[in-house]
Amino acid sequence: MTQKGSLKSAKKNKAEEPELEPLCCCEYIDRNGEKNHVAAFLCDCQDLDEGCERWITCKSVQPETCERIMETISDRLRIPWLRGAKKVNISIIPPLILLPVFLRVASWHFLLGVVVLTSLPVLALWYYYLTHRRKEQTLFFLSLGLFSLGYMYYVFLQEVVPKGHVGPTQLALLTCGLFLILLALYRAKKNPGYLRNPASEDTSLGSSQVECLSRKGQKTKGLPSADMSGILNNRSLRDDQKGSSRLLAGSPTKVKEDWCAQCQLVRPARAWHCRICGICVRRMDHHCVCCVGESNHQAFILALLIFLLTSVYGITLTLDTICRDRSVFIALFYCPGVYADYSSALSFTCVWYSAIITAGMAYIFLIQLLNISYNVTEREVQQALRRKTGRRLLCGLIVDTGQYNRGFLRNWHQFSTLGAAPSQHPAEDIV
Repeated sequence: MTQKGSLKSAKKNKAEEPELEPLCCCEYIDRNGEKNHVAAFLCDCQDLDEGCERWITCKSVQPETCERIMETISDRLRIPWLRGAKKVNISIIPPLILLPVFLRVASWHFLLGVVVLTSLPVLALWYYYLTHRRKEQTLFFLSLGLFSLGYMYYVFLQEVVPKGHVGPTQLALLTCGLFLILLALYRAKKNPGYLRNPASEDTSLGSSQVECLSRKGQKTKGLPSADMSGILNNRSLRDDQKGSSRLLAGSPTKVKEDWCAQCQLVRPARAWHCRICGICVRRMDHHCVCCVGESNHQAFILALLIFLLTSVYGITLTLDTICRDRSVFIALFYCPGVYADYSSALSFTCVWYSAIITAGMAYIFLIQLLNISYNVTEREVQQALRRKTGRRLLCGLIVDTGQYNRGFLRNWHQFSTLGAAPSQHPAEDIV
């Protein structure tokens, strides 16, 4: 009877609640919970009006006002979609607009090319340190990387291939390299090895058990289902704390499992809390476009390798086309008459842009190979430098902590088995 009464009351409440009108493709619910329209993008924005007025009158704009303007713009920047307009992350837009503009301006003259190609990496690094310091998640670098790949390929098809010096086999190889890069990046963007709180899993298990008991009609000795779930949750939390204390008491001194206050769990050896993602990651190496940890480190290295090979191959094909009868290295620094034709100038500018990006990726790839050879992560390197416990080798390119180094071959064997089924090895041997 009580169940039937509760069902009737629930149906009655649902009938009394006003049904929300469906949104059209250009409508959305804003951050204030009100219905808004895409066409009203610049309407009713007092902060923007105040900022423009102060800017016109040569008065300083408060940082709080700028932040509110950016929040309003990011909330209203949407595209029409089925069942309501979809929000667009504002950080993906600058690369789509600025990169083609800068590269085309740089192709007008040699000096413009030097200025633009020098300023682009500086601006990218400045934005990286700005967002990294604020611990903000951004899609800027993912958008920049993917759009750079697409735009370089577009310029290659539009400006280089029509000249007739690139064969079908060469074009097919370059296209396959591009698709392999995207595939490796997709794999690298997956779960890097997030650590989940076991208490939350036990909580869900306890609630499901209570639901099963209530469905079967079994009595819980006068206790309501909510109280029963609370008892189960408290019991699971106590068990987790006891298990964690036993684990800490029985662990060796070399490997101290750390308690993470943010995630409320005991981290295993070599796991760190990512400040940007807000969660602990197994064997965390670093965070760039995404977290690189135990489960996606191999895919990250593979993506770097394929990118380097494809980029060098594309640069070689382009220079062989626009600078005939010269070696690739000489043509990169000396290609007379390349700015006489705008098509050749744009191709040459894109070659230099690709060469700068390739050099940066090659440096990251070299550091990664050295870290794997000495069985250290980038996070451990930073900690060793901060605590002055590491040993610098190879002119400072590598910092050997000496804690997990088991020799070149064994280190690479352990790296090759990352993400496999956990084996019964001591914690300090886990890469």
